[in-house]
Amino acid sequence: METRQLFVLDNFWRAFIKNASLHKNRFTSQNLPNAISFHAPPSHFPKSPNGTLRKIRKQEGQNLEHFSVDEGRIRVLKEGDSSGKGPLIYWMFRDQRSRDNWALIHAVDQARRMDTSVAVAFNLFDQFLGAKARQLGFMLRGLKELEQNLNDLEIPFFLFQGEATDNIPKFLNECNASLLVMDFSPLRDVRQWKDEICMKVSESIAVHEVDAHNVVPMWVASSKLEYSAKTIRSKIHKLLPEYLVDFPTLQTPCRKFTARHPTEINWGKLISDVLREGAEVPELRWCEPGEKAAMEVLLGSKDGFLTARLKNYYNDRNNPLKPKSLSGLSPYFHFGMISTQRCALEACNFRKMHPQSVDTFLEEMIVRREPADNFCYYQPKYDSLEGAWEWARKTLKQQLEKAETADPLWNASQLEMVHHGKMHGFMRMYWAKKILEWTSGPEEALAIAIYLNDKYEIDGRDPNGYVGCMWSICGLHDQGWKERPVFGKIRYMNYAGCKRKFDVEGYIAHVKR
Repeated sequence: METRQLFVLDNFWRAFIKNASLHKNRFTSQNLPNAISFHAPPSHFPKSPNGTLRKIRKQEGQNLEHFSVDEGRIRVLKEGDSSGKGPLIYWMFRDQRSRDNWALIHAVDQARRMDTSVAVAFNLFDQFLGAKARQLGFMLRGLKELEQNLNDLEIPFFLFQGEATDNIPKFLNECNASLLVMDFSPLRDVRQWKDEICMKVSESIAVHEVDAHNVVPMWVASSKLEYSAKTIRSKIHKLLPEYLVDFPTLQTPCRKFTARHPTEINWGKLISDVLREGAEVPELRWCEPGEKAAMEVLLGSKDGFLTARLKNYYNDRNNPLKPKSLSGLSPYFHFGMISTQRCALEACNFRKMHPQSVDTFLEEMIVRREPADNFCYYQPKYDSLEGAWEWARKTLKQQLEKAETADPLWNASQLEMVHHGKMHGFMRMYWAKKILEWTSGPEEALAIAIYLNDKYEIDGRDPNGYVGCMWSICGLHDQGWKERPVFGKIRYMNYAGCKRKFDVEGYIAHVKR
């Protein structure tokens, strides 16, 4: 990272954390709902149809108990009959956690305002973007823990299998629901399902979408496709003081859910069936699923990222021989088992000890990671060459030619992904660029990279995975570099450059162990 950029980050986070400390009482979980006053949102916030949410808040006056979620984080996808008194259903999909979940908080808030009950529904698809036992086993074990966490909160958990576009509307109608809350996802298939569900449910049912995945809601951060992290950085920084706040304590629903009793889930059989059907890519042993495990990775007393490994992040994060220097949180981010907002808030507490590492971690986790949702939302062809910038498509077509080579470093990175389920972040870039070099064209390179990433990576089938492949192969979120054969103006990486950065032979030996 350039010195100037570090200086800017240093000043930004120093000022932000200082401001937060001046308003410490405002940011504590216990008093947040009563301390924050909701002002009229800026003009660039998405407007609710007919100002529904804003109208309700105005009617409620200053009683903020029901409104602990910033309005900018919520979108009304469908209006319903405001006189409905049926239960509220939260269709959980992307953010699989009971703690620090803005969508769940909003669902409970609305249920308390409406004096009704709330339940969580989760739909297990027969097939979703080629997910294998590795990903499904991890997810199901996390959901098993989640069910218990929700039961402790007196919120029932319903698990369905099959098509969400059939199961969710049917469940809503059976329960005579009045409101459906959904997670936000920028992926094409999920958005199509949501559109279909909105069309299928009763006219009386309202549908809200909540961005609980990003610190700054995707639609608030930018209303257009951003060229790179550079173009969106200042927009995100400007909004962080409003959105990077602590979470309120989740209230217990005021009514017990009686519309239907959840069917007892045989988790052992369900997991066994998934592992048998997807045995081609086996489960991982090193990565324990669930909310509790995610918090242990972040703050564990023995090996937590912030508590034990943060000091090495700034200097060693790009050294694949030192994988423990990375946070190890990406599997939990992907499945929503931990909130990036919680990680950012906790990281700010360690800034005095490790300012460079904290600033860089926040930059990577927020400014570098969240534009992935921006790209996948505003670029419908996010998983093909057509989603790349014109300069990249043009130079790639002119310069690409087929090449064959034997590269032990690439082989090692591929084996790391196959056997370990998580390739080092720096090696992912090299790995994808070598595929570009060896294949007959960028279309083939991108297809192979996405296929392998989604098949073997524990955090595959994720906006960050698509954007990572597009960055390496198509120059997305990057700039044009000096033109060269095969790569055109795409940033070049080679074996010699890796040797200058780290012990290549040591990394290869490490993977083969």
